[in-house]
Amino acid sequence: MALLFSAIAFAIDAMLPALPLMADTLTPEAPNRIQWVISSFLLGIGLGTIVTGPLSDAVGRRPVILGGLVVYALAAVLAALSQSLEAMLAARVLQGLGASGPRVAVMALVRDRFSGRDMARTSSFIMSFFTLVPAIAPTLGAGLMAAFGWRAIFVAFVIFALIAGVWFMARQPETLRPEMRRSLHPGPILVALREVLTNRQALLTTLAQALAFALLYIILASSAQVFTTTFDAADTFPFWFGVMALLSAFSTLLNAVLVGRLGMRNIVSVVFAIQLVLSLVTLLMNGPLSWPEGLAFPAWIFWQTSIFFTAGMTIGNLNALAMEPLGHIAGTAASAIGAFSTIVGVLLSVPVAAAYDGTPFWLAFGAVLVVGSGLALIRAS
Repeated sequence: MALLFSAIAFAIDAMLPALPLMADTLTPEAPNRIQWVISSFLLGIGLGTIVTGPLSDAVGRRPVILGGLVVYALAAVLAALSQSLEAMLAARVLQGLGASGPRVAVMALVRDRFSGRDMARTSSFIMSFFTLVPAIAPTLGAGLMAAFGWRAIFVAFVIFALIAGVWFMARQPETLRPEMRRSLHPGPILVALREVLTNRQALLTTLAQALAFALLYIILASSAQVFTTTFDAADTFPFWFGVMALLSAFSTLLNAVLVGRLGMRNIVSVVFAIQLVLSLVTLLMNGPLSWPEGLAFPAWIFWQTSIFFTAGMTIGNLNALAMEPLGHIAGTAASAIGAFSTIVGVLLSVPVAAAYDGTPFWLAFGAVLVVGSGLALIRAS
């Protein structure tokens, strides 16, 4: 389950070191457009999340997981063969649709098998493994690119899907009992979406979650370019990204310790406020002012790590707050909230990341707008 759930992180983070070289091949006249390779995959996940939850309740967990892996691998083949940016983006949307199957059905399968402390222990193991993938995947992607070229990274996705699929087929029987299956009908999804949009707390916290996703996506899409163009540090990108990922992994542990004492809403408010200050400082020091010599790169590392840390302490809490008044339709509400926040987060992040001009200024400007809006929403909820 941990391996399957990691398909998303692997398909994003292994690509990051290759983005500048991919830009030279697929879109040399507008290198910022290569960021869409990340955004299109995330968009596919958001779109797929709308249907994979109800589909797994209708036909079972195994068909959704295995079908998702097939689509994931097929799309990776299409991406490896792409000769244009448009073909690459279409393949990445398709790959995101495939990844949404394991993303949703894995956690549903865990709920089928376990409850209470056993479920919490299993979920914690899955998430612990998941947090290690961003630390490893960029190095793996860089190694494959150096040895065989950037298209080899997509071959690695096919191998990943094959290993995970064979292991899953051999070891895991279907967990959804026939009497528990539901008919696949758009009605419950539309009802859940309507309740999300009409319930004040659910709507405002879902929008705040979308903004938290947007902040994370802005950095994911542009990070490799900043290392390459701004700091001429492309060779060290996998190392630094791994360090930042490992440091930010502690955010979920810290959140688990603090949430019982402070509450989810207070933690989100405080973390958003801190990030707003850090983003304002980054904006000022990359615009009207400038860092003293030798401090610009460490300051960027610190700010990017803080953004990963912000994601770890806000997204889960915001999802729980959005779900709080929707317990009577928890399954379909989870799909609606996940899809809505992911898609909106992608759409908000694309123009900000695309504004990158060789300095972090516009990234910080977008971060200020996103975090400030998120803080206002959580306080209004």
